[in-house]
Amino acid sequence: MNARLNFMTSPVAAKAMKHLIAAGKALSDSTVPAATRELVMLRASQINGCAGCIDMHTKDAAHAGESSVRLNLVVAWREATVFTDAERAALELAEQGTRIADAADGVPDEVWANAAKYYDEDQLADLVAQIAVINAFNRGNVMVRTPAGDYRPGQHG
Repeated sequence: MNARLNFMTSPVAAKAMKHLIAAGKALSDSTVPAATRELVMLRASQINGCAGCIDMHTKDAAHAGESSVRLNLVVAWREATVFTDAERAALELAEQGTRIADAADGVPDEVWANAAKYYDEDQLADLVAQIAVINAFNRGNVMVRTPAGDYRPGQHG
């Protein structure tokens, strides 16, 4: 499959993408563990059906030392026993933030309160920003059909 569009050939889109990439890079300074951030990005990408991002974040997480068992179970994290309570809270926040249209009031208070048990205010802000950034990348990639395998570690979000 070939991508329908190259964002970087449009001056306006290229500028927007550069800012989005910069936002993703800024989040690497977060105190949220890198493994948790990768799991969150992987889960949002799975929900959104973004093959390119699933490919990239699976590889990035594996490169950072994440086990294949945990990576394979992200899609079924609720039933899996390999995730910590903090990771589970972040994955739930990612799901609710990605499926925001499924709930009339957005992310439920219980989901937010559970995440707040494990993450301080700065970390919650980082998680919200991470979820927003990966969703933006997912949506752009899905619209233009960016194929899996076209990414290099650290390319975005």
